Formats: sequence, C-alpha cells, structure tokens
Amino acid sequence: MRGAEGGGGLAVRGGNIYWGRKEETGFRGIVVIFAWVSVPQTLLREFVDLCSSLGWNSLVCFAHYLSAFHDESAMPLAFCVLDELIEELRTRSCPVVFAAFSAGSKACLYKVFQLIDGRCETPLNLPNYQLLRNCVSGHIYDSGPLDVTSDFGFRFALHPSIAKVPGPSKLVSWVAKSVTSGLDALYLTRFESQATEHWQALYSSVNLGASFLILCSENDDLVRYQSIYEFAQRLRNLNGDVNLVNFRSSSHLGHYKHHPIQYRAAVTHLLEKAATIYSQKVMLERERTGMDGTQDEISELICDLQNVAINSNKSLRRVAVGPTDHFFLPSSAGHYSDRESGTPQDEQKEKQPVCVPSFPSISAHSVLGQFLFDVCVPKNVEGWDVKFSGNLNGRSCASNPRHSPFRGTKRIGRSKL
Repeated sequence: MRGAEGGGGLAVRGGNIYWGRKEETGFRGIVVIFAWVSVPQTLLREFVDLCSSLGWNSLVCFAHYLSAFHDESAMPLAFCVLDELIEELRTRSCPVVFAAFSAGSKACLYKVFQLIDGRCETPLNLPNYQLLRNCVSGHIYDSGPLDVTSDFGFRFALHPSIAKVPGPSKLVSWVAKSVTSGLDALYLTRFESQATEHWQALYSSVNLGASFLILCSENDDLVRYQSIYEFAQRLRNLNGDVNLVNFRSSSHLGHYKHHPIQYRAAVTHLLEKAATIYSQKVMLERERTGMDGTQDEISELICDLQNVAINSNKSLRRVAVGPTDHFFLPSSAGHYSDRESGTPQDEQKEKQPVCVPSFPSISAHSVLGQFLFDVCVPKNVEGWDVKFSGNLNGRSCASNPRHSPFRGTKRIGRSKL
C-alpha cells in the first residue's frame, strides 16, 4: 500500500493510512506515525524524511477529528494499522517504533495498545500479536500525549487567526465554544471513561519492554508541561526507560522547526536504542524457544525410558507365553508345613503344572527357559534331605524328601553330598 500524504493511501472510517516511505530492502525498521488533524502536513513530511535518512521506513496513520472523541472511529483505524503492519512483519521481522504527535495517541494509538494487550475483540489470532509484541522497541511522543477535551477540541477546530480577529469572528468563536461545552456536558461520563482507558493503555505499554522519548516544551499553549512531566514520571515508576526532552521555548508541534539539531539527535538515539532492544528480544526469544524444545526432548526421553523399564519388568515376570506352555515347579506340594505326608494324590498334584494366568510367560522350550529349567530342577533328588527355611506368602515352609520311609514324622539329617 502506497499513497500520497494526507488524503492518499487507504481511506477507512476514522482516517487514512499510507506509507510515507517504504523501501523493500536495506531498511532498519518501521516507524508508525500517529497524527491528528492538528498536525501540519509539512511536519509529517519532515519527520518522514528524517526517519528515511536514518534508514527507517514510515507508516502514517492520519486520524480524522472525531476519532479522538469516539471509539467507533478510532477502532477501525487501529485495526487497519495493525493489519498492514503485521502483514509487513510476516515478510520480514524488524524493529517497530510508535510515534504519536499531539492527540494522535488519543485518536488511534491507545486502541492499538488495547488490541495488542487483548483487551478488545479482534479477528486476528494471538501469534500475530505475539510477533508484534516482540518487534515493538520504541515510543516517541511529540507534544503529547494529549488528552483531548472539548476545550482542546474547540481550539483545534477553530483556527488561531480567526480566534484573534475582533468583530464577528468573536461571535463565531463564542458559538463554537458553547456547542462544544454542551457536548461536553452531554457526554461527560463517556469522555471520562475514554480518558481513563487512554491513560491506562499508555501506561500498560511499558510491558512491551521498549524505550520512551518524550519531546515537550514549557512554552506549549495546548499541553501543560506539568501533565507531560507527570506522565514521564509515572512511566519511570513502572520501570520504563524514559528520556524526557524539554525544549523550553518552542511551541506546540514546533520542536523540530526551532531545534532541529537537538531534535534529530534525540530521535537518532531512540532509534539506535530501539534496534538494540529488538536484537535482545530476538535473542531471548530464540533462547526461550530452544529451552522449550530441549525440555520437550528430555520429557520424551524420560517417557521412553519408563516404557522400556515397564516392558522389561513385565518380561522378567513372565511364566508362560501361552496357555499350553507351563513351567513346572519342583516339590511344589511339599513346601507347606501342613503337607508333611506324601500321598498319591499329593504326588499327582505335584505333577500338575502351575500356571499364572495373570502374567504371560517365557516359553519353556526357549533357550532361556531350558536354562532356567536345568538350573532349578535337579536331575536326581533321591536320598536328599533338604531343609528349606524361608517365607512363602508370609508362611514358613520346609521341604521333605519325596521317598521318606517314615511317614508323618519330620526327618532332619545331612545330605549325602
């Protein structure tokens, strides 16, 4: 999108949006300029040229008069600014600086902050806003921020030359002031609510981690220096990096005209700092993304190791692979102390296979099964006198020789071995 200054570019409800300067390659960042009807076009062109000489592109948002008083006009303008800016950042991510002139913060900028913070409903998705949050690296306020009231609106609407002329113009001035005062009384509650949202949004911009440059003058007849000083002090109290430049003698929006060298030096320093902040944000984002990826890999590895351990435990606890594969336990019927006599029924029970249906088992015909069978089952047990002291399911148990001539009595002796 490329249009001429002022009325060119994209016309939306609430104002116009156009690129003051847009280089496809070789630029360092983007300065988004928020201006109101009180800002002269010559000042906008000079500021665009200043940013261009420092290697920065500029996107201009020129708000209409009513945008500073009605959300219905400011919100569509903020939507279009974000849409155009995010579309550009998708192509190439770069540092972004917001520059508000006079009442430009009230006409559009504070709505942009509300959209970025998620305080307003938006058709854009969250990752896009996160991309923009990572790119915002600086704020510039020239002769502001200005909280527009009916009295300020009257001054901006009525040209100063008309207000100073005696005669009939005085009548026009009086009528205009009466109308604005009536509107102020009619919409008093609404204006107070908008003013509160305006200042809260500007203060919340500290969370973006960007530096602030505030250009003001004690000779400003529209914005009190004390209010700007208190705004800067509040930002500092919120851990904001603020550079307050007081030109003392310049008029409203006349700082660059009367102090070009100091003005250029202050803007250059802010843009350099914005580029540094952006680089730091990129590094932090890469480190955070890398840490998240490492944690995910470690979690997956731990889960894999746990699965392997569980499978290994199950494998060691297996007795039979299928219903037909059994593992015969020797002298299983004579282990209990209450079975001291060997009857044919007992011997028959001894020969019965012991199956554990709850666990699948290792095949007895496999190499490991054959090895365990050879180790656990002796070839010849005749003449053995085995005394087993242990605990089987919490019960003491002992084993007697299978062919004992003394049935019903215990035999304790030494083995022939």
